[in-house]
Amino acid sequence: MTHRYVRLALLAAGLLALFASACGGADASTEATIAIHFSRFVPEAVTVPAGVPVTITLRNDDPIDHEWIVGLPDMHERHRTGTEPYHDQVPTEVTIPALSTLTTTVTFEQAGDYAYICHLPGHEAYGMVGTLRVVDA
Repeated sequence: MTHRYVRLALLAAGLLALFASACGGADASTEATIAIHFSRFVPEAVTVPAGVPVTITLRNDDPIDHEWIVGLPDMHERHRTGTEPYHDQVPTEVTIPALSTLTTTVTFEQAGDYAYICHLPGHEAYGMVGTLRVVDA
């Protein structure tokens, strides 16, 4: 009989978690930190509100440079074939030198999912990709 209650409790907890995620359970924040470790973004997903400035802290724990390019597919296609070796002028296109931390502030007007990718040779194929989810505030 005890196992039955444990299973029911686990089922209820799972359903509650599923309901929370379906109802926008992820909290949008105006500040986020994305670490880079072993050529991976941590976390791989961040949720921010639309229409307000969001401060993103990018911490590169690796001994090599990386990029944080966030945008829609057409922007990423341009960067896959582009020749820009360094990014420091556009808040959504940032080069993070090895073992350093940078901060950028961006405002996303439209809700939706935007990919963030490191487009240095081989990094995207290795899995250096994440999702920035913009939700209506």
